[in-house]
Amino acid sequence: MSDDVIGRGTGENAFDPVEDLSYEQARNELQEVVQILEQGSMGLDESLKYWERGEALAKRCEEHLAGAAQRVEQALEQAARIPESD
Repeated sequence: MSDDVIGRGTGENAFDPVEDLSYEQARNELQEVVQILEQGSMGLDESLKYWERGEALAKRCEEHLAGAAQRVEQALEQAARIPESD
């Protein structure tokens, strides 16, 4: 597992806010959540909390990827506007 251990605290402090996570942090934590859920060793309530966290992490990853795609698209559009010099 990574150095970014999920569930460092209790209650509301158990997870870092998803909005504060980089793409890599969100992706790594999502992988950990999936591994934890696949073990199936938790009760229903705890499993649901991890599943909800996983959904939020997946959405955050999608937001990061959409932003990256937009930046690439903008860069390509700018490059297409620059006249080629011979």
